[in-house]
Amino acid sequence: MNTASNVLGLLYDRKDGFYSLSELAGAAGVSAERLNEVIEQLTGRGFELEHHPAHGLRLVQPMPLDARLIERDLGTRRIGRHAIAFGEVDSTNDIAADSARQEDADGLVVLAEHQRHGRGRLGRVWLSPPGENILMSVLLVEQTHQLPHHALTVATGLAVAEGIDQACGGLTCALRWPNDVLLGEQKTSGVLVELRRTATEGSVVLGVGVNVNAAPSPGSVDRPATCLREHVGHPVDRIEVIRAILQRLDAWVERLAGGALDVLHDAWVARCGMINQRVTVLFAGRPHVGRVLDVSPLEGLILVCDDGRREHLPAEGASLVE
Repeated sequence: MNTASNVLGLLYDRKDGFYSLSELAGAAGVSAERLNEVIEQLTGRGFELEHHPAHGLRLVQPMPLDARLIERDLGTRRIGRHAIAFGEVDSTNDIAADSARQEDADGLVVLAEHQRHGRGRLGRVWLSPPGENILMSVLLVEQTHQLPHHALTVATGLAVAEGIDQACGGLTCALRWPNDVLLGEQKTSGVLVELRRTATEGSVVLGVGVNVNAAPSPGSVDRPATCLREHVGHPVDRIEVIRAILQRLDAWVERLAGGALDVLHDAWVARCGMINQRVTVLFAGRPHVGRVLDVSPLEGLILVCDDGRREHLPAEGASLVE
């Protein structure tokens, strides 16, 4: 670990308090002169440091993303062993997919402060101001044949909801089929799972967008949206939320690879308020109207139509009508 990463880690670990300059230099094992150089480096990278004449300095939230802070002591088995963070990219999903043939690519996490061409389901645009939210993609390369597409969408949405709850104590996220994470009735996160297959191999990219410290303007999105900051009342540490999501996602992918579909189903339905609701779903060019009976990790939404028929609507290509 280089000196800048070491100092950043020390400041991050005491993000709710101050470090005196002498204490920080001692903990980092550097001279006061070298510490001043490192502080200038961190400031140049966009980290805001609050200086207090009596107490020293501390990190100010929200702060830029740092891959090393995300990887450090994450405790996962598969996801997040390697992370990369960019300032601006076209799409984190595309970068993750293009990395599939690299060594140790399985579990790679790609993050960006801003996307020029972020996308959601059905070709929709994912909007997010720079430096405020989570724009993240996770690449799965190994044993992807054991991970059904819809089950991955369900598992990823559930992991996001659980991770937000874990990182932001007091919040309870709900889930809306097929890919939305809600706070109250407003969307705070969306999931986009993309399969990349050739004749001999395949990979899966799990795309996640979370409105952390800013929500899209009302006129720019088709449904009411919110952000975590609006619900907790202060700036939210994106790195803490990312780490919690990755930990929960790692656990669910491992369970899913082991065939734990029933466990996934029960956990997802427990957060879903759609059961027994009457809904309209656009699929295959026409509306499907009925009462939601269940959500299956394999078969998608199970709808009971007015004539008693049951329809199984997969997430791919389906859109819930408000």
